[in-house]
Amino acid sequence: MSRTDFYNDPNAPIANSIKVAVSALVCNEHGQVLMIHRTDNGKASIPGGGMEVGETPAQAVVREVEEETGIDVAVTGLIGIFSNPEHVIAYANGEVRQEFSICFSADPVGGELRTSTESKAVCWVEPGELANLDIHPSIWLRIERGLERHDDPYYT
Repeated sequence: MSRTDFYNDPNAPIANSIKVAVSALVCNEHGQVLMIHRTDNGKASIPGGGMEVGETPAQAVVREVEEETGIDVAVTGLIGIFSNPEHVIAYANGEVRQEFSICFSADPVGGELRTSTESKAVCWVEPGELANLDIHPSIWLRIERGLERHDDPYYT
């Protein structure tokens, strides 16, 4: 389903839902970041998605990373809770969702890179090359916080 992100936009539609989402900053042994090219908005992103009934947030992020990238991960920490009422996501079905994502750090433990219906490209990216990608500001915040390795998690 296609989506349009509105960020600090006074003309954005009003949110009519909120859903728990999860994401992960996955770095390999070379310090490279696991990135996807999303099919729904065309932007580069860390992997993630919606939590399902019956899952913990950590279980959800492990599932989402594997579904979108083919990489199995072990959660290693909490980067933060990212919820900004000024970031809403409008979907083709009329849902307008306020951003709410729990972002984890994770290590790869297996699997093979592959795409999915949600990712048209999957790759390991050097941190210095991230600036060359089209990354939404809300995802940039998660990446920056994760790479800076703060002692305390981020939250709004």
